[in-house]
Amino acid sequence: MSQMAMSSAPPLLHGGNLGAAAALFPDAPRPFLDLSTGINPFAYPLPPLAPEIFARLPEADALERLQAAAARHYGAPSPAHVVAAPGTQSLLPHMAALLEPGRAAILAPTYGEYARVAAAAGHQVEEVADVGRLGAPLCVVVNPNNPDGRLVPKAALLALARRRQADGGLLVVDEAFVDAVGEDHSLAADVARGGLIVLRSFGKFFGLAGLRLGFALASPDIATRLRSALGPWAVSGPAIAIGTTALADRAWIEATRIRLAAAATRLDGLLGGAGLTIAGGTPLFRLVRTAQASRLFHRLGGTGIMVRHFPDQPELLRIGLPGAEACWERLRAAFARSG
Repeated sequence: MSQMAMSSAPPLLHGGNLGAAAALFPDAPRPFLDLSTGINPFAYPLPPLAPEIFARLPEADALERLQAAAARHYGAPSPAHVVAAPGTQSLLPHMAALLEPGRAAILAPTYGEYARVAAAAGHQVEEVADVGRLGAPLCVVVNPNNPDGRLVPKAALLALARRRQADGGLLVVDEAFVDAVGEDHSLAADVARGGLIVLRSFGKFFGLAGLRLGFALASPDIATRLRSALGPWAVSGPAIAIGTTALADRAWIEATRIRLAAAATRLDGLLGGAGLTIAGGTPLFRLVRTAQASRLFHRLGGTGIMVRHFPDQPELLRIGLPGAEACWERLRAAFARSG
């Protein structure tokens, strides 16, 4: 990849691509400080794992315990309503294939993989800006939304799910960031009604994205179809063990929600002090709007700090939470130099 001009948008289509960052900013100091994702920098402490977890195929009863822990944590009606997967990304093609190719409507702007996967499954994709215009057989809402943190009221989503169920369609609600926002916004308890799939990401809130673990919550008939599509041993033994422990750790979960809220407030102060306007976000990231977004992206990148740029919305930057105190100081110093 060649060095890009300051005025052009960098070809980083997803956060966390440090290989592309290294090519784009070859002279930046290392290691990169990656603030381009919405992943908790205060990761869950890994429990000790028995060596046989790595040597053996995962046991069915261990997967059942994981799904039971997920049902309790997320508030699903039962473990039968939970499908464990190697990350929610792996579920997207299977969900798109639950319906015959037709129309798909996505509440946008949002995570771009939904449009790509739906189109690959043969659906005609329409991106709409208002939840009231979601009228296709397959509808997708990210709630809270990525990257602006927009929240659609539960009542509106449940009404939409009822309409999709009545006409044989499906509503997919991606709640990847709801853990940090508050479970009162989740539709997990409502999946038994049918016509609804709720996605929950493990890696973002627990800070273990590399573990590749996520869940679909759905009615048992849909859950059965998704499990069949994933096949046996879809989730690794280490992911099952760590996920089961972490999902049951109520003390860590509650303390982390408080910690993330405090860190987000601190980030607000740092961004405001740099003269940036906050346009939205969640406790795991903030979205800022500035006419100097491209310039700031390159200035920060040149100091080894990666934030998320949006080629189709060049005035926006998404900035994740620093973790260690040295990371906060590094971001503060970079803003001071770019002012």
